[in-house]
Amino acid sequence: MVSLQVLQGPADLRDAAKAIYDAVYPSSDWTPVGFEEAERYDTVHYRNALTAARSASMLLSETGDGRLL
Repeated sequence: MVSLQVLQGPADLRDAAKAIYDAVYPSSDWTPVGFEEAERYDTVHYRNALTAARSASMLLSETGDGRLL
């Protein structure tokens, strides 16, 4: 389990993962649960959003921008 709650990661990374989750999975047609429940149960949808948020963070930090998103 790679939950941000377990890792107590930065709030910005969690916020980015939630924004990605909500954009990619906009309704129950795409995923049966909302972000918080997906995070709690470490669903594949949550893990995908977390991976995307981490990737975006790394790419932005490499540009020297210093901001997550």
